[in-house]
Amino acid sequence: MLKLSMLRTFIRENAPSFISMLLLVVVPLVVSSSAAVYLYQNETLLEDLSWPQMLLYFVVISFTMSLALTPTTFVALVSGFYLGWPGFAGVVVSYGIASIIGYTLARLIDHGKMMSFLNRFEKTMYLMQELREQSWGLIFLTRISPVLPFALMNFVLSLLQVDKTRFFLASIVGMLPRTLFFFWVGTQASDVIKLLQDPGSNKGSQLLMIALVIISIGGLYFIFDQALKRALRKATAKS
Repeated sequence: MLKLSMLRTFIRENAPSFISMLLLVVVPLVVSSSAAVYLYQNETLLEDLSWPQMLLYFVVISFTMSLALTPTTFVALVSGFYLGWPGFAGVVVSYGIASIIGYTLARLIDHGKMMSFLNRFEKTMYLMQELREQSWGLIFLTRISPVLPFALMNFVLSLLQVDKTRFFLASIVGMLPRTLFFFWVGTQASDVIKLLQDPGSNKGSQLLMIALVIISIGGLYFIFDQALKRALRKATAKS
């Protein structure tokens, strides 16, 4: 365990990263509420988009998702409602682009400081190494969960310094199940405000969300448990 003085040093040296992570949790809630009101007042805003306009839309949401201005669930619902299935592939690619933008911004903010600090502790260093080796499963399981904020996970996984290509591909694959579900919900809706207020009102939707959360939590627990055991064995063998 870190001593109190070390904990203070850890927080002080990584203050920009912690502030950024806090904002990545709070900002989407505020912005999505404002966006919902704006869509209510301008319900035809995204109707009948041409292909150039749709392309511009995908570029915009790539940046808004990466900056935590719009939650991924919000984007899937709205895109399904207005664009229908022709827009599904664009949304999936936008998720991947948003993840890379978020990854890059986090690296620029952190400059490797957090990992450098954690690597001062042998057991923690081995644990981080083990988690990087299991990064595909780690990324997939954080993405499949409907309750883990997308932009925050971009930041956290970037601090772990996982491989960028693997990060991109695992993010897309992990996002597919819930993206497909919420996009489909959007295509079935008749009113955008009711859709955004209660996207998962039926029992089937709730069961699916619970199942995804359980899979995510169970899988992440297994990965962390195995990584921790291997890290402790390495530390013990070296000592």
